[in-house]
Amino acid sequence: MKKSLLAVAAIGAFASAAQAQSSVTVYGILDVGFQGVTTRGPLSSSNASETKVNTTRFSGEGSETTSRLGFRGTEDLGGGMSAFFTAEFQLAPTDVTLSGQGGNGLANRQTFVGLKKNGIGQAAIGTQYSPVHLAVGRTDPGMQNNMVGNVIYTTNASQGSGQTATSYTVRYNNALTLQTERMAGFQLYALYNNNNSSSNNTPASIGTSTASSATGYGESNNTAGAVGINYVWNKLNVDLALNSSKNTSYAAGAQTAAAMPASAVANTVNAPANALGTSVGMTQSYAGATYDFGILKAYAQYVNSKVTSNLNSNAYLQRSAQQIGVRSFITPTIEAWGSVGNGRYGAGALNALSATTNATANFTGYQVGSNYWLSKRTNLYAIYGSTQVSSTSLNASEGASSYGVGVRHTF
Repeated sequence: MKKSLLAVAAIGAFASAAQAQSSVTVYGILDVGFQGVTTRGPLSSSNASETKVNTTRFSGEGSETTSRLGFRGTEDLGGGMSAFFTAEFQLAPTDVTLSGQGGNGLANRQTFVGLKKNGIGQAAIGTQYSPVHLAVGRTDPGMQNNMVGNVIYTTNASQGSGQTATSYTVRYNNALTLQTERMAGFQLYALYNNNNSSSNNTPASIGTSTASSATGYGESNNTAGAVGINYVWNKLNVDLALNSSKNTSYAAGAQTAAAMPASAVANTVNAPANALGTSVGMTQSYAGATYDFGILKAYAQYVNSKVTSNLNSNAYLQRSAQQIGVRSFITPTIEAWGSVGNGRYGAGALNALSATTNATANFTGYQVGSNYWLSKRTNLYAIYGSTQVSSTSLNASEGASSYGVGVRHTF
């Protein structure tokens, strides 16, 4: 009888220990508030005169942070080996569809599963952030908020048509990633993606034209490779990253025209439907650094993005930008930040089969913001930003400004 009780107790203890070795965490962010957006530029591709459009609304788009719901877990496999997963979905708190996807289910931000070996690193497969996006997240003074004025990071659709330009790919589907442990301050990250068949892999546009209405470069036959390196030494953080991809089924029609900067083709008026052809290559390089001075943290960033026709290397669209900023706690509960930057759009041989006049346009942007921390998980915020594209012989001046006030809760 005693032996039986001892056996039952041993089995129970073993089961409890095994259960303790695995864990699942539910996490998320809810960000809601009020937004005001003013866009300045051509009303449409057929109306090149400058027009102002003002919009105000209560919004669940997330001025400071995109709302999300996520699950992450780890399991100890023994011998320094562990398994892990993350499943994270976008939320739209004020949208009847909750995730803004209607009948298409939850919007997938990142979902992957992987294995980790202590002392070596980890590998994962699924929908994952690109090395450039991860690097920007560590070196952006605005912490990748969704408002106008940041010349490096994208805004979301709440900022108006044509203001959702980004200069890099945020995430790749069907991606294999490798990440090393940190050694002597260095950590390496690499990504490979083969024959991607989802539209969740490319930036919406590298231009800012209000005539731009498409949501992606293409949806099939995309192969990508990317690499990033992060270095941390005391209060210094440095990031270098590169995304490179080739798409052999580049979408035709309006999607291609939407990818062009406004200055390149006079707001896409009379632009060829598929100016770069059906096969394009994309490269996106990024460098960023931060240094914590104690009273404030300083930021510096540079990004260059280029889309080139594989049929004619002289046919390309390009966007480069640089930005500096600071972030600091003014009081123990009040945090503030600011950034200013500029850059240039460029385009050449807009028809992949023939050359046309090259075009360029300069742009500027700035942003200021503040958080009032009610607790470690809840804060009130206010953000204002503005951007402006210079006029050229091909394009009227355009830009936008926006402000957002709201409350954000993390859990």
